[in-house]
Amino acid sequence: MEIGIYTFGERTVDPETGQLISPAERLRRLMEEVELADQVGLDVFAVGEHHRPDFTVSAPAVVLGAAAMRTRHIRLSSAVVVLSSDDPIRVFEQFATVDLLSGGRAELMVGRGSFIESFPLFGYDLKDYDALFEEKLNLLLKVRAEERITWSGQFRPPLQNQGVYPRPIQQPLPVWIAVGGTPESAVRAGNLGLPMAIAIIGGLPERFSYLAALHREAAQRAGHPALPLSINSHGLIADDSQKAFEQAFPAFKLMMDRIGRERGWPPMTREQFAFSVSLRGANFVGSPQQIVEKILYQHEIFHHNRFLLQISVGTLPHRTVMRSIELLGTEVAPAVNKALSSSAATASPVVD
Repeated sequence: MEIGIYTFGERTVDPETGQLISPAERLRRLMEEVELADQVGLDVFAVGEHHRPDFTVSAPAVVLGAAAMRTRHIRLSSAVVVLSSDDPIRVFEQFATVDLLSGGRAELMVGRGSFIESFPLFGYDLKDYDALFEEKLNLLLKVRAEERITWSGQFRPPLQNQGVYPRPIQQPLPVWIAVGGTPESAVRAGNLGLPMAIAIIGGLPERFSYLAALHREAAQRAGHPALPLSINSHGLIADDSQKAFEQAFPAFKLMMDRIGRERGWPPMTREQFAFSVSLRGANFVGSPQQIVEKILYQHEIFHHNRFLLQISVGTLPHRTVMRSIELLGTEVAPAVNKALSSSAATASPVVD
């Protein structure tokens, strides 16, 4: 299983110091995080796009371009690019450039976005939310496949035999679809033969298993081979479970309560958080062994081959984030893959 982390470059008050760090300091810390993730052998580092004061990453390709110069092995992905409010041609050019800078390690994870600030910011109407994504995804896949394209659509000026450059090292440049809970999105990804990432940040994870099933079934009907599946979740790893809980809860609560005030959710209670970090909950907060057990538990449900953890949900002390990344790479990932390898070996028939 590929194991990695993702971040939005959150910028909220540090509950330990009461200070709000500068955007420059947050991005400096983010570069240290990706360097460490690379050094401890994690497979993926992803950054998401937001246009809010509590997040510093509004231009994922710029951040990943900087990360490409400071890493050697780790794959560099978006999580996500809000394709609906962007130009697919420009997005492709940016990530092709990251691919060239990184020696073929770039990926694109695209989605419709859980926040809507980018739509009015870039002049799009929310009533076109679904149509924008469908049209722009189709254009992105077309330019990925063809160097010179002729195309016309509803939301962008047409293209007539125009070339798009530079071309990436990887052919094709990997494109993933990120989904929250929309069945149509899972079916679309399967029909198009695209890998899918399911974001599980609340509720019972098994409630999302139907999305994985829809994705697999749609891919099979469309004649595609088995497609990669990622589970993306929130969490924090510490040397022991109580320490992880006490470090994570204030930061999680601050961020989730802030979003909850915008969306009408009640404030998070300590009891709710405690359930969320249990085996059947959505959050991966605990000791390395607890995280290993939970990843393997969910693997029985989803049979996924990638797991991404958002460690920095709300601002945490930098040393806490760095320790969590270290534990994920040096203890959790090896243990998960050893267990999965043993399971696969046991399940395989012995041939004399």
